[in-house]
Amino acid sequence: MMVLVQNTGSLERRVEVSVPAAEVEQAYEARLKSFSRTARLKGFRPGKAPINVVRRQYGPQIQEEVTSDVVRQSLARALEQQRLTPVGGTRIEPLSMSMGQDLRYAAVFEVYPEVEIKGLESIEVVKPVADVTAADVEAMIENLRGQRPTYVEATRPAQDGDRVTVDFEGKLDGVAFEGGTAQNVPVILGGGRMLKDFEAGLQGVSKGDTRTFPVRFPDDYGKEDLAGRTAEFSVTVKDVQQKELPPVDEEFCRAFGVTEGGVVQLQKEVEENMKRELANTVRTRLKTQLMDKLLEANPVEVPTAALESQVRELQTDWLRRMGADPKQLKEAPPREPFEATARRRVGLGILIGEIIRRENLRIDEARLEERIESTAAGYPDPESAARQIRDSRELLSQLEAVVLEDQVVDWLTAKVKVVEQPSSFKELMNFGS
Repeated sequence: MMVLVQNTGSLERRVEVSVPAAEVEQAYEARLKSFSRTARLKGFRPGKAPINVVRRQYGPQIQEEVTSDVVRQSLARALEQQRLTPVGGTRIEPLSMSMGQDLRYAAVFEVYPEVEIKGLESIEVVKPVADVTAADVEAMIENLRGQRPTYVEATRPAQDGDRVTVDFEGKLDGVAFEGGTAQNVPVILGGGRMLKDFEAGLQGVSKGDTRTFPVRFPDDYGKEDLAGRTAEFSVTVKDVQQKELPPVDEEFCRAFGVTEGGVVQLQKEVEENMKRELANTVRTRLKTQLMDKLLEANPVEVPTAALESQVRELQTDWLRRMGADPKQLKEAPPREPFEATARRRVGLGILIGEIIRRENLRIDEARLEERIESTAAGYPDPESAARQIRDSRELLSQLEAVVLEDQVVDWLTAKVKVVEQPSSFKELMNFGS
């Protein structure tokens, strides 16, 4: 078998393969003989038809099958011989496919670029450093209280935090419009769920009050016929209730899954969870900087096939998030908005793969087990979930990829300059804003 490799582009390769006619003929005769043993031809018992009769009736079909097999097998040998790994699909260009002649064809495909990781010593990243304080824990528990409020009759005018129940009717130029009328609508003042002017118009109301006030719809409002316009709303206040937060007691602890240890145990679990979230946030920020600067220091030419595959994956994810059929790519937005993200992902994938290969990184089994347990912890039955992850090659492969990437982050962190920057839980987690 003869193989000729041509560089037809920076990443495109054209591999011409020539398979001797004798090898093709041998494969054809072997396939014909095997087929004749079971062939059913009119006038002959199964497998008893003369070989020449079988050749005459089924020869072209068998030749096509043999040619396809020879191309597939010879290309695999050629790629292994030349140490080439195609990216995406391979285009086959027939050059000579006639029986009795050498089988010749060209395979055209892209390959991943050869890369050399460099410039790490000049990379500087900022690592935020913060602790979870007792005040942070107290603030978080207050936040949990705020998630389980009760409402009681207010004896004062309405203010932020109150729940005001109203009937309203909106009019544009004196005419009621669709969707502008409703009854018994609860509005949390300051909650931001209603238009700003509408909530402002309810400040200071009491049960039984009626008010009329203007409400301007934002320029980017979802309904074009209302966007940027000002309507007049007439409101009748049915009720004003003020919020009361629950006491931090045994019942409150049980509502958050703490059945033993009471308030002390709740504080402990809240603190541990906050520390995990803080550590994840710090690591994510560090990783983002590392990946950005790694790619900046090592620009990568991205194979078109890999780029298009990643764009399709992003479009599919978008469809899934929107609740649409992920297989209906024609319903997805055009490719352009996804291209920059796709190019970054593919480029980083190439660099990360090179680090893993060059440094001979292997899965840290202890870290993988920890990742399995933490992933399973989010399910109602963690033990069963962990077993399912271990038994699923697909799920396990996904977590192995995450763990290997974490190991690459560790390797990079040890190579670059890390500057620590004092911060706080509140700032890093954007808590309380």
